[in-house]
Amino acid sequence: MEEQKIEALWTHLHWLTVLAEQGSYTAAAARLNVSKAAMSQRIAELERAAGVQLVTRTTRSVRFTEAGRRLVDDTREQYEHIASSFLGVKEMAGVARGSIRVTAPMAFSRQQLVPKMSGVLHAHPEVRVQLEASDRLSSIATEGFDLAVRHSAQVPDTHVAWKPCDTHSVIVATRAYLKRRGTPLTPNDLVTHDCLVYPRAQASSIWSFQRKGGRKSSTGPHTLAVSGPFSANNSEVLRDAALDDLGIALLLLPACTAQAAVQAGRLVVLLPEWRPVGAFADQLFVVRPYAPHVPRAVALFIGYLRETFASGFPLELARQ
Repeated sequence: MEEQKIEALWTHLHWLTVLAEQGSYTAAAARLNVSKAAMSQRIAELERAAGVQLVTRTTRSVRFTEAGRRLVDDTREQYEHIASSFLGVKEMAGVARGSIRVTAPMAFSRQQLVPKMSGVLHAHPEVRVQLEASDRLSSIATEGFDLAVRHSAQVPDTHVAWKPCDTHSVIVATRAYLKRRGTPLTPNDLVTHDCLVYPRAQASSIWSFQRKGGRKSSTGPHTLAVSGPFSANNSEVLRDAALDDLGIALLLLPACTAQAAVQAGRLVVLLPEWRPVGAFADQLFVVRPYAPHVPRAVALFIGYLRETFASGFPLELARQ
């Protein structure tokens, strides 16, 4: 009999957790799509059944007693799990639908991600993708993104990630610039050249290089200060400045910043025996926050990206 009474209070307990989440009877009633009077009545019934006051009411808000806070803390996670499980089952029977919020670097978004999204959007017309194409490093959790594309050395343990490809940095210039100023043969030669800098930090005018294929004892980073007539916090802008013969740019491949121009021979990759290090991360990740339930639309979009980028980004470098 006592067990039956408790089962009759499941809804009351859920409403109590919503009240704690919303902070007022008015907001909680709106969240549950019920009247404020019905909300107040359910909480009063729960207090009578528990035999202890759970909520102290004021004119503008509510304050939970120790008993009320303990009850909310002990039951909230279970209700969240029930809601997540139900959504998972519901999505199994329906079509993929809903919005997916994605953040990705500007160059990658424009030249790789957007051109390849038409397939999934045409196949699933009820899926909506909201893309923030920006070089700003957004917080996935606090800003509510479902996915992020990141150039990173590692991924936090609280996130799930997959790597579509490795990346690498190159320095490039046009043949016209090299004809006018000469071709650098060692990193030290860059000191006398016009270098186009990405000003992420005070040390952005410091470029480091490591010789390829050397012994570990002799391959420590070679660091030098560079300068030039132009800097910009966008890699596509730096690529365009290099294409206008303004100087030598340090860019990331294969995230498309200079890929087409290099393949077409409009930009020349310099210092092929040296590898730029430290300017950009060496790996590209697609990242999502860890969650026990992944919405079907998000899972479908991730699967599509995996298949689309499975072959990586082929690149043949044009050199002097």
